[in-house]
Amino acid sequence: MTTTTASRKLVHELYATQREIWPRSGRHILAQYDDGDYPYVVVYMAFAKGIGEYAAKHKKFSGAPGWRDGRMSWFKTNFLWMMYRSSWGTAKNQECTLALFVRRANFVKLLSAAVPSSPNDNYESKEAWQAALATSDVRLQWDPDHAPTGEKITERRAIQIGLRNDYQRALARGEFTYDIVDISAFVAQQRVNVRQHDQLLLPRERVFRPDAADGGDALVRHLRLDDADERDGDGERG
Repeated sequence: MTTTTASRKLVHELYATQREIWPRSGRHILAQYDDGDYPYVVVYMAFAKGIGEYAAKHKKFSGAPGWRDGRMSWFKTNFLWMMYRSSWGTAKNQECTLALFVRRANFVKLLSAAVPSSPNDNYESKEAWQAALATSDVRLQWDPDHAPTGEKITERRAIQIGLRNDYQRALARGEFTYDIVDISAFVAQQRVNVRQHDQLLLPRERVFRPDAADGGDALVRHLRLDDADERDGDGERG
């Protein structure tokens, strides 16, 4: 059953405030999320205008001009990583930035099913990892995070999740989301502030950490998340 709600809005906060809260290093899921009556996690994708505008209007990707079902589609929870990838909405075929309000239960389901793009200690051997990768439709990558100017923050890693086949088709049909919102105008407004940290507004993001209902420590180990309790370093650049 799909619950229909009014179009959702992102909560914004100054980058200068957030950078003092975020962990300086490690693997963390920085995201905007809500644990209220309709718990969600916001993820970002960028498309050509034809796909993006259709998705925001119809709350699904299926049927959009140029959309291809089944192919690998990636999303990010970290707004600044999306801005790096799309050059703040100016890269070709990435002019339309979407915020997808993903149901928390679906987000956790995707995290649990994800297999990393590179082998790690969670697998007994490289062959075991390759076998898991070959059969998984959910891909996980940890990449260097980025400052507003695009400069890498190599000490902190940002998560990317890729979907293909049935998982991607479910995303395309809108089965994972409460809402899909076009935030391209906001991106354009803030693009001019990338070097003005006291003026740059971003979606408010905090460390998302699975709780007991999500799978708790087992999911933390699966994702190889780091502890977010302490900060180190003298601040982010860019």
